[in-house]
Amino acid sequence: MRRLISLAASTLLGALAAGCAVGPDYQRPTLDAPAHFNQQAALSARDTDASATSARWWQRFDDPVLTSLVAKALADNLDLAQVVAKVSQSRAMLGAATAALLPAGELSGQSVRFHQSLRSQLGQILDASSPDFDRNGSYNELNLGASWELDLFGGRRRAREAAMAELQAAEAGADVARLSVAAQVADTYLLVRGLQQRLAIAQEQIATTERLVGLIQRQFDAGVAAELQLRQAEGALSQIAASVPVLEAGLEVAMNALDVALGSQPGSHRALLTPVAPVPAAPAIADIGGPADLLRRRPDLVLAERRLAAANARIGVAIAEYYPKFSLSGLIGTATTGSSALFTGNANQAIAVLGLRWRLFDFGRIDAAIKASRGQQAEALAAYRLAALHASEDVENALVSLLRREAQLRTLTTGEVALTRAQSAARAAFEGGVVSLIEVLDADGRLLAQRDAMAVAQLEASRAAVASFKALGGGWNPERSLAARMSYTLSYLPPAGPARE
Repeated sequence: MRRLISLAASTLLGALAAGCAVGPDYQRPTLDAPAHFNQQAALSARDTDASATSARWWQRFDDPVLTSLVAKALADNLDLAQVVAKVSQSRAMLGAATAALLPAGELSGQSVRFHQSLRSQLGQILDASSPDFDRNGSYNELNLGASWELDLFGGRRRAREAAMAELQAAEAGADVARLSVAAQVADTYLLVRGLQQRLAIAQEQIATTERLVGLIQRQFDAGVAAELQLRQAEGALSQIAASVPVLEAGLEVAMNALDVALGSQPGSHRALLTPVAPVPAAPAIADIGGPADLLRRRPDLVLAERRLAAANARIGVAIAEYYPKFSLSGLIGTATTGSSALFTGNANQAIAVLGLRWRLFDFGRIDAAIKASRGQQAEALAAYRLAALHASEDVENALVSLLRREAQLRTLTTGEVALTRAQSAARAAFEGGVVSLIEVLDADGRLLAQRDAMAVAQLEASRAAVASFKALGGGWNPERSLAARMSYTLSYLPPAGPARE
């Protein structure tokens, strides 16, 4: 027993001298990444005059309706409200971990009045020995107590470090949700505008094709046109007309999805969206930096990195169970059987306790807990590295989609110019009696089909721009960067001293 006390005392003195925290100190992992994205040169050629990307990237589309819808979604979206509530929970957990490092105190007291029963065992004994004893009595007590578990090996500091990292991960998760909500609203809004534009073109195509069918029908009735020509025109009309319900259904679904993203019942914003407007063009994108910049910019990577830091801190929490736990507790107060003497010197009482708890015969479970925490840290590291790879993939895919869709749009625009000239030539030839109305209507139909393809290309290019902003982390915001989060962490963590495995 003496040897055990001597060992505990020497361990206590050594820990006090070292001020150590067990477990590995966290080091942010370095990831191999190229200096530039594959599409970065082409993007720089596209956006030679691009300024710094704003955190409110949706404003770069220069559409007041889109700006107002994103602002409303960020205020009222219910998915985002759930994530923000999780941040509050993580903040409370950090408060609990911080409080565990501090002494705890309590004030307790009681005032008891009693009347002794003569039928109880004690009452019978007292009655037999002192028949005239006073059966009424009182007891009063008032104490101020305090207790403190000394964090000599840093287990609780590591727990607080983990709680801080979890709070920062929750804040990054809220940033992920904000970015996702803004991108979802922007993408859905662009889809609504694109479908409206395609519906308008389809209606024009139907009107033009109906005129063509009517003309061929009259020629067929007069024996001038062949039946094959009539049936082909009717088939073309049915194909165009069949696309309208599909476009209308897609438009309804997109509007409903937009309402839900805004935290509203479906149909709430139809009046705002009913006036047809063009699809906003894809804006310029600023200097995007390289893959390494994504580690500080994208909130999902900050989330993965902070979870890795939390898992690393929990290794120290598990290792701390190898070492003894020392606690100090004390009590000062007063107690008396009479209320008049409660605060006199003879009623004073005091207790001081040095506590020791050591899991000497439970190292098997501690070993298992440490292995589990190391496994969780390895899992978090792999998740962080995989998230970084997926982030680069997202950027590459979004940028190549943007650049290729814009190239497609340029080609279609050139073709539209040629078809517009062909339409003008057909009309002039018709007025000169060189060609029939069929050639004119056929030129109109080809031009409208080209414009529908252009509408699709414009829509997909703008949607690719939204995907690019999302993949890049939604803009550069230094106040929410990883460096700022780390600075906040270090400013609130007490010094841990040298780490011990």
